[in-house]
Amino acid sequence: MIKEEKIDKQALLEEFEKESRTRNFVSPIVEKALKWIALIVTFYHLAYASGYIRPETLRHRSIHVGMILFMTFAIYPAFKKSSRKFIAWYDYIFMILSVAIPTYMWVNYQAIIDRVGDANQMDVIMGTILVLLVIEASRRITGWALPLIGIIFMIYALMGARQGLIPINVPGLFLHRGFQWTKLIGHLFSNTEGIYGTSVNVASTYIFLFIVFGEVMNKCGMGKFFNDIAIGLAGHTKGGPAKVAVIAAGLLGSINGSAIANVVTTGAFTIPLMKKIGYSKEFSGAVSSTASVGGQLLPPIMGAAAFIMAETLGIKYKVIVVSAAIPALIYYLGIIFQIQMRASKDKLDGMPKDQLPNVKETMKIYGHLVIPIIFLVYMLFFSGYTVIKGAFLTILITIVVAQLKKETRMNLKDIEQAFIASAKSTVSVAIACACVGIVIGVSSLTGFTINMASTIISLGGKSLMLTLVFTMVTCMILGMGLPSIPAYIITVTIAAPALIELGIRPLAAHLFCFYFAMFANITPPVALASFAAAGISGGNPMKTGIVSVKLALAGFIIPYMFVYNNQLLLIDTTFIQGIQVALTACVGVFLISAAVEGFLYTKVNVLMRIIMLAGAFLLIDSSLLTDLLGVGTFIVAVAVQKLLAKKHSNVAV
Repeated sequence: MIKEEKIDKQALLEEFEKESRTRNFVSPIVEKALKWIALIVTFYHLAYASGYIRPETLRHRSIHVGMILFMTFAIYPAFKKSSRKFIAWYDYIFMILSVAIPTYMWVNYQAIIDRVGDANQMDVIMGTILVLLVIEASRRITGWALPLIGIIFMIYALMGARQGLIPINVPGLFLHRGFQWTKLIGHLFSNTEGIYGTSVNVASTYIFLFIVFGEVMNKCGMGKFFNDIAIGLAGHTKGGPAKVAVIAAGLLGSINGSAIANVVTTGAFTIPLMKKIGYSKEFSGAVSSTASVGGQLLPPIMGAAAFIMAETLGIKYKVIVVSAAIPALIYYLGIIFQIQMRASKDKLDGMPKDQLPNVKETMKIYGHLVIPIIFLVYMLFFSGYTVIKGAFLTILITIVVAQLKKETRMNLKDIEQAFIASAKSTVSVAIACACVGIVIGVSSLTGFTINMASTIISLGGKSLMLTLVFTMVTCMILGMGLPSIPAYIITVTIAAPALIELGIRPLAAHLFCFYFAMFANITPPVALASFAAAGISGGNPMKTGIVSVKLALAGFIIPYMFVYNNQLLLIDTTFIQGIQVALTACVGVFLISAAVEGFLYTKVNVLMRIIMLAGAFLLIDSSLLTDLLGVGTFIVAVAVQKLLAKKHSNVAV
């Protein structure tokens, strides 16, 4: 059987993902107390999801943020060199303040609601403390990038010669009247447009529940099931381990929502296998990173982004999942195409079948774990239940189903550990969502999103293509070094309105921004997922990032395809039209893959590579003429390459 190479996963996570740098307590009393607190946090959210307790909106969200802040200051040290064995004295103060804020909200709830827009002195004090705690907690978990964005936005809100606390006008299109500290804090603290906004709502419901689901599935052996099935099905094929990496990372990535954690989890197993059959260190790392990033684009869970889209756009979750399915599958198809072509070019075979897990045996042991996934799909798409209720019931079903076999059975301690891990895993996402609330609150208060939309459109000269390019660049810059959820929320808040103003469907605009916010994780100079993969493969981090971009190049084209052709998102289209547009998109991705790899049956010369790229770009537009020209290019390219392969007696793909 295949053995996983020994890699210090925790060290890799801590190097590239700050949210993994937590304390390891020496005091058993403190450790036990925090375990109980984590269990309380999980049981509270499960009780809320079940409908057993239903506090008012602001009360619930303030409790959620208070709990998460408390856990942040308990388990995350202030600095890299701070002791990880003890809680610092000042963190106890922060923990007390974290509890004080929701207590104040709970006791004074009705009065706070009644004076929305006219905060009193105590509101301002508590709101100021909340903002400071959120910024500090975000700094500890995600680094300086996200809190700095929040601070810059707050400074922007305070600037304005007319009424601002900082009597300096913002130049150009971003000019606004300015606001006093009291007004700003009141807006961020006492309504659902600031810190306690949509992002925190999603974190406290959908995200928390699906993290619990993921932890329970992981505890009962779902990760091993995915790995064994993937390698059993594809490991023996040409370039098999790379295909295994794509399948495993895609399946797990959709659930866990973290590209870096996904790279470390699946890459520790698949990257050594890719290197073993002959793939380069950089290519092996690139396969793992591009597949892991793609998991967040892949339904049904999409790393929780689908839930935020549904809340923001006010449309049903299942509509987003259905619309996102074809582009995500085509993205993965593009990676598979390149893997196959690279394997053919370098003559890389698969692995011997006798070294691979037996698919039938794996299904016999773990196959029942498919039941919760099928149940989840039923609950989300066909039951009529809310997503929250469906997720809650799926967690219960998973625990019950896992008891059916000895290999997956969980005892009370296993369930307890899964619940504790759920609360800890939610901290990083929830704090980032709270910090993003500052950006969203300032944007709604100042009209920043409207001004930003005008600026992007102005730069694009009312050209849709130029506007898309400027939006892409904006999203990738904003997404650098940020976790996926805040990266999506910030990019959508700032960039999506420009696309919508040009007549692009809101869902297409959101998905466009989401794709490029995710690709910031594999695009140098700040390609954290690629760098983490290089840490496993031993390859050059920057070269791994460059190879990742080449491998994901089809993914950079797909958002343009579905903006120009909404049928790719199955919007206002028939089943036949959906198949047609999916097939033409697959043809375009195939041409891109062959052009990038420079191989199709035999080596592809420079002129043919240019022709292939041109054919692929023709398929971005949905008109009949461009589709015919694009498909014609595909037919000619395949025919020419087959003739050349026959002429040179090369091995076919």
